[in-house]
Amino acid sequence: MPSTQGPFFFPMAHFVLFVFTASTIFHLQQRLVRIQPPPAIGRLEPAEPEDNASSAPSAPSARGPERPSTPSARSTAPRGMWTINAIGRLGNQMGEYATLYALAKLNGRPAFIPAEMHSTLAPIFRISLPVLQGAAARRVPWRNYPLHDWMEEQYRHIPWEYVRLTGYPCSWTFYHHLRPEILREFTLHDHVRAGAQAYLRGLRVNGSRPATFVGVHVRRGDYVQVMPDVWKGVVADRAYLQAALDRFRARHPAPVFVVTSNGMAWCRENIDASRGDVVFAGDGVEGSPAKDFALLTQCNHTVMTIGTFGIWAAYLAGGETVYLANYTLPDSPFLKLFKPEAAFLPEWFGIAADLSPLRKH
Repeated sequence: MPSTQGPFFFPMAHFVLFVFTASTIFHLQQRLVRIQPPPAIGRLEPAEPEDNASSAPSAPSARGPERPSTPSARSTAPRGMWTINAIGRLGNQMGEYATLYALAKLNGRPAFIPAEMHSTLAPIFRISLPVLQGAAARRVPWRNYPLHDWMEEQYRHIPWEYVRLTGYPCSWTFYHHLRPEILREFTLHDHVRAGAQAYLRGLRVNGSRPATFVGVHVRRGDYVQVMPDVWKGVVADRAYLQAALDRFRARHPAPVFVVTSNGMAWCRENIDASRGDVVFAGDGVEGSPAKDFALLTQCNHTVMTIGTFGIWAAYLAGGETVYLANYTLPDSPFLKLFKPEAAFLPEWFGIAADLSPLRKH
C-alpha cells in the first residue's frame, strides 16, 4: 500500500506548488504594470461648447515667459487659445470675427470670441466660435498681436499659443479663401431673414413686383465731420448716388432700390425717388442694426458708400456691387491705415468721389 500511494501524492504536491508560484508571479506583474507612470500627453484644451452661450475654458496654469511652440508628435490636438479685441460696431466686429476665424485656422489654433462680440453678433447670425467669458480671459497670459487692415505673409506663421489679435481688420484678403465658411458663419437666423424677405416681397414698383432688388447703404452720421476734418476725405454726395442708381437702371429691368442709412432724412432729400423705384426702408437705428443689415443682404445687388457695414452687406449679398472710390486726398493719413484694393473685391465697380469740396479749402 505505501508503495502505491507514494508516487501519486508526491507529483500532486509539486503540481500544486507550481500553480501557486505561477499565479503569484502573474499577479505581481499585473500590479507593477498598474503603478507605472503614464506616458506624457499633450495639454488638455477646453472643449468647444455646443452653443454660443457662456461656456468658458479654465485658465492655464501659471508659467514663465511664453516661447514659440513646436509641433508635438505625441498629440495632434490644437494647442493654446486665440482671441481678438471686440471693438467698433457691427461691421467692425464682423471683420474681427472673420479675421480671427481665418488666422486661427491658418495657424492651427483654437479660436474663442469675447463675450462682447458674442452679444453683438449672435442675435443676428448663426456664428459657431465658442465664447471666452471675461473672468476666464483675464487669467490667460495673452500676447497682443496687432494687425494691419490687410493680410501679410507673417500672419501665416504666428508662433505663440495664447494670442489676442488687435486692430480693426476688415479685409477680404484675410478670409476670402474661406468664403463658403464665412458665409455660413454669417447666416442670418431664420426669424431675421424671414422679416427681411416679407418686407421685400411686399414692395411694388409702379404697381408691379420688382424684378431686381438693389440694396443701398448710405453711411453718414459721424463720418460727415470725421472724413473731412480728420481723414481729408468725403462721404457720398447726391451725384454719386444718382450715378450708382442709374448704372443699375441701365443694366437691370425694373429694379427697386431699398435705401438704408444712419442719415435717412438726408437720403429723402437727396435721392431722386420720382420714378417710383426707390424705397426708404431703413430705420437707421445704429444700436439695433439687424433690420437694415438683413434687408441689404437679402437684395440681389448693392450700392454702398463707405464703411464696414456696407462692405459686409455687399459681401454677403453677392451680386454686383458699386462703391465710392478715391474718396480721400492722396496725402490723407487714412491711406496709411486703409488699402482700397484690400477692402473692395476686384470685381466690384468703383465710381470716383468728387473731391472738389476738399480742394477748395
